[in-house]
Amino acid sequence: MNAFELAHRALMNEVINDKINLTQHLHILNANQKLSFDNFPIEPIPSPGRPKKPKLVRFQSVPKRGKSDIGLINTIHAICHIEFNAINLALDAVYRFQGMPKKFYQDWIQVAFEESQHFKLLSDYLIELDYQYGDFDGHNGLWKMTKDTDYDVLARMALVPRVLEARGLDATPKIKARFKKSAFSKMSDILDIIFKDEIEHVKIGNHWFHYVCQQRKINPLETFDQLVKKHIGSELRGPFNIKARKLANFSQQELNYLQQL
Repeated sequence: MNAFELAHRALMNEVINDKINLTQHLHILNANQKLSFDNFPIEPIPSPGRPKKPKLVRFQSVPKRGKSDIGLINTIHAICHIEFNAINLALDAVYRFQGMPKKFYQDWIQVAFEESQHFKLLSDYLIELDYQYGDFDGHNGLWKMTKDTDYDVLARMALVPRVLEARGLDATPKIKARFKKSAFSKMSDILDIIFKDEIEHVKIGNHWFHYVCQQRKINPLETFDQLVKKHIGSELRGPFNIKARKLANFSQQELNYLQQL
């Protein structure tokens, strides 16, 4: 099977279970070294395959969730929505940036598979609570950044894993503590699984960002700063989980940059 074709097929599939199954199939083929990496046509993707629900709204239109039971269930749904988007983010990285070393695709196929498992854990828990994915509105910020960076693997690696996904490393401990004291303490265990995997995902993004910088003989910190200003338009907001970011292989220079913001 062609890795790029299969990643594209999974990316564009609108049926959740089919997307997860295709991603798992891609993962199995990858693990058994049964994928080819022959060129496959690359096209812009304004919108990936996703179900009709949740309704997508502007980030500013998402209501504050609060600490009530329904607010916490809404938070579970929001994290579930992030993980669903993360499947598409990883699949798009595989499909879009052809011409990278084989290890790049193996890494992002692994990420796509793990994100699909995170989504399933959260979706199953919502069902256990008599809700389901799609019951609350979601925003499209993650895919917007994916689309905005589809012109260059450097921009994608700089901003999706190292900014958007890394924000999860910053936010998860506080969210976990909130759930641990609530009626939804099972979420604490689920977040432990996600947090551990996400450190590795951000580490993969860091590795490939620095790889491309080295190949192009450009300064990583200056390049990162330029891309943040170009695509985000403002300084990154803390607080930052320095311990987790160290585990994800942010350099000391990069951590100093973040702490000065």
